[in-house]
Amino acid sequence: MISLTVALTFLGVVLLGAMAPGPDFVLMTRNSLFGGRKAGVACAFGIACGVFVWVVSIALGVASLLAASAVAFTVVKLAGAAYLLYLGVRAWWNVRKGGYRDLESADLGDVPAAKAFRQGLLCNLLNPKVSVFFLALIPQFLPVAALPTQTLELAVIATLVSATWWVTFAFLVGSLRRFFGSGRVRRAMDAVMGTLLVGLGIRVATQVS
Repeated sequence: MISLTVALTFLGVVLLGAMAPGPDFVLMTRNSLFGGRKAGVACAFGIACGVFVWVVSIALGVASLLAASAVAFTVVKLAGAAYLLYLGVRAWWNVRKGGYRDLESADLGDVPAAKAFRQGLLCNLLNPKVSVFFLALIPQFLPVAALPTQTLELAVIATLVSATWWVTFAFLVGSLRRFFGSGRVRRAMDAVMGTLLVGLGIRVATQVS
């Protein structure tokens, strides 16, 4: 079992990593604004599940193989970039179609929770930078002859930290939904979020490492 000091230090580093702006941040913002707290929380748990899968995969050696193989890393990176581009283009397509109407508070909820969860999960799993982050981080917090259970402990901590941060984020952003009941504001936000997602997709695809 890892010590309390190690657990708390690891918790702090993971929290800082989760708070760094990136694809998860943009996706969480959009789902929380347009789908409300329910969609935001679902997306948060999707991201957290992705974190759990990455950390456990490190224990199984999968992430190590991914980091060691330039081809595998590139495949996952391009798949992630394509997914971000897909989400961004869809947002742009909504802007092009128009049809945004002013909504009452009760009407704001057009992002199904299952869809938000799936988007959060895929966004995280298709980001190889997450695996590299934890692959570099976790060995610093484990003994040389670490047991699989100790890695699992870190996986649980990372998952809980990620879920807690993003759920809190979802509630904070979701509280602004009344403002986004305006069709004009929602259309502008779709244009902004679509641009950010496409930009992130291009950045991920063109990054050398």
